[in-house]
Amino acid sequence: MIFDETKAIYEQIADRLCNEIIAGKYKENYRIPSVREYAITLQVNTNTAVKAYELLSREEVIYNKRGLGYFVSTGARKQIMKVRKREFMSKMLPNLFHEMQLLGITEEEVKAQWQQFLVNNEKNKNKL
Repeated sequence: MIFDETKAIYEQIADRLCNEIIAGKYKENYRIPSVREYAITLQVNTNTAVKAYELLSREEVIYNKRGLGYFVSTGARKQIMKVRKREFMSKMLPNLFHEMQLLGITEEEVKAQWQQFLVNNEKNKNKL
């Protein structure tokens, strides 16, 4: 995993695990890799992975079954998406709109690019 210097590594690890939950790699009430397994996979210090798991546990995205490991909480995917959508709408969109205005990008141009993205995305799905 390539880490971004603008955000703490443990937060990036938590984001990655959330992405995997959203994508359906880990389903509700299913076990996720142990802290040690995930740390090895990402080539990070185990303590850093522990911080990521503790963060997700506090946010009730995952839960610990003593002696068995961590599991995805019921409703985790929906909760992650709700939080991310709110952050996107309040933080990213205003910046995007500002940049569009500065560059003179129209709504029609964005719609055309969105349609092209969907077409390309569908083509890529069919290749798998």
